[in-house]
Amino acid sequence: MRAQVLETHARQLGRYTKLPHIGWNSELTGSALRRFAKLDSGTSDMLHQTIEALGLSMRAYDRILKLARTIADLDGHEEIKSIHVAEAIQYRNLDRPQVEIFT
Repeated sequence: MRAQVLETHARQLGRYTKLPHIGWNSELTGSALRRFAKLDSGTSDMLHQTIEALGLSMRAYDRILKLARTIADLDGHEEIKSIHVAEAIQYRNLDRPQVEIFT
């Protein structure tokens, strides 16, 4: 696991060599996030529909996108696939407080 994380970090450092102060996917913002975490149209549509259905903010959208970028890196993929986005959404849902309804 440690070797995989070190390899993933090296991949990220290589990707961001021309960007000052960025060494991790979590540090991406704005245009850099859009540039390095591109989604194909189907995956983008899936993410937008999920964001809308769950009532999440654009900040949550960016967080999911960064996490999907990291999951793709851990998988050794340069492109973010729908499976990476789906996994990131699942992790995001685990962070949300669960509301119980009592009748």
